[in-house]
Amino acid sequence: MTLKRVAIGIVAAVALLVLGGYGYLSYYRYASRSPDFFDDAIAAFEEQDRRSPPAPGTIVFVGSSSIRMWSTLAEDMRPLPVINRGFGGSQMSHVIRNVDRIVTPYDAGAIVVYEGDNDLQAGSSKTPESVAADFSELVGLIRAKRPDVPIYFMSIKPSKLRWAQWPAMSRANALIEGICAADPGLTYVDVASPMLGKDGEPRGDVFRLDGLHMNAAGYAIWTGVIKPVLMRDLRR
Repeated sequence: MTLKRVAIGIVAAVALLVLGGYGYLSYYRYASRSPDFFDDAIAAFEEQDRRSPPAPGTIVFVGSSSIRMWSTLAEDMRPLPVINRGFGGSQMSHVIRNVDRIVTPYDAGAIVVYEGDNDLQAGSSKTPESVAADFSELVGLIRAKRPDVPIYFMSIKPSKLRWAQWPAMSRANALIEGICAADPGLTYVDVASPMLGKDGEPRGDVFRLDGLHMNAAGYAIWTGVIKPVLMRDLRR
């Protein structure tokens, strides 16, 4: 009887964690529609920059929670110098809004962008075409201040939680890949394909319990894809 109660308690605890994660994502989905929702996070980055200005040539990783939660980014990219400017729940439009605060102020060696995941989540009114158009706008804004900086787009990832949205995400990836192919200053980096299993669906071993955010195995995949590209292009 004791073991049964323990098992029930464990199941209940896991269920609460999962439901809590879904509730948190739902909150972000609606709250982040406000243009100034992320102002506190952006201000915190600016304070970090005042205390410790990034060195010239540092690679800026900017994007949503998949970047923000990459806690081993600096270690994974070593010896390349990087800073993490991910803010969870963000969309391409949020990076556009804050580009002159957390992207173009730096004398960056490169800029790596991961967005589109939240743009096309369930209930969003955005389309693959609008996401691609936002990416083009972001590129234009960056180049207005940093015309020579190379820009890398990490493809929108497939996930268990948002698998129903994968056709739209895949279409956005294809559109952005086409934009990058036509511009020598842009590079499309496919981190999505290695996250799919032999059955063509998201691998079960690369996500946390929420089925959206990645675990260490997921970030190992990303490191194995993006780091060689950056090392090839940027290491002196």
